[in-house]
Amino acid sequence: MFKMRGVVPPVITPFLENGEVDYEGVKTLARFLKNNVHGMFITGSYGSGVLLTEEERKKITDVTVKEVDGKIPVIVHTGTADTASAARLSKYAKEAGAQAVAAVGPYYYKHNDDSICAFYDGIMKAVGPDYPVYVYNNTQFQGYTISLELLKRLKGMGIHGVKDATFDILAHASYMRVLKDGNFDVALGTEAMWLSACVLGCEAFIPGIGNALPEICCKMFDQGMNKEYEALRETQFEVNQIRDIMYLAKSTQLAIYAMLEIRGILKAFPRSPFLPPTQLEKDEIKAKLMELGVVKL
Repeated sequence: MFKMRGVVPPVITPFLENGEVDYEGVKTLARFLKNNVHGMFITGSYGSGVLLTEEERKKITDVTVKEVDGKIPVIVHTGTADTASAARLSKYAKEAGAQAVAAVGPYYYKHNDDSICAFYDGIMKAVGPDYPVYVYNNTQFQGYTISLELLKRLKGMGIHGVKDATFDILAHASYMRVLKDGNFDVALGTEAMWLSACVLGCEAFIPGIGNALPEICCKMFDQGMNKEYEALRETQFEVNQIRDIMYLAKSTQLAIYAMLEIRGILKAFPRSPFLPPTQLEKDEIKAKLMELGVVKL
């Protein structure tokens, strides 16, 4: 059974200053990440998935899968507000060669459990029974929490796993205790709680900072897998300090654009209505990262 394992960044989508997708930038970032992490999660929250057209999302999938060329798994976020679009995007991702898809619950409207089940059932029917489909449980962005009881129901329908972005360690512990087994995968949707999650048995996390700072994320993963908990605690504290620094750009997503530029990996822009980090914000982020020794002149 396919399982996410290791450091699987939620990859940003690079844009040109005029707002068009920078497909060369997509290639550049994929080329960098495929040699430094264990997988890629594309067109999700960090990837501006809901700001992209369906055709743009398909092309980003094509470009990424081709560039990665099987070296690491590519998981495509295919969530939308409606079932048909999510099903089409999921079928396309499978045919393009992605190893799995994940979808945030249908958003904007409030939905009952039957409606949410119908949404994921539509995705599973589009890709067939043996292809991995993950629930991306992101309370903040979908507007509600997919409960443990509903996840149990979805598991019974054939859902493959959950990307847990609840930021609730008690919920994560319940997922590990009640849901995770040989037929259901659980991945942590943040770098902020890896220490706690790996002790509970989690084997994958999806770190925003992994776009620009994969080294410290992989170090943290290895420490967890090797049960080096004293060292891991120190690394976790450092990672969470970096997360604090990211808010100098007013959001963690926007900070990644700054960090990629600071490290000389990629210069790119977010898509409007997001505004790019200012030069002052970039200078402040760089200074703080240098204080931590994360980046050097």
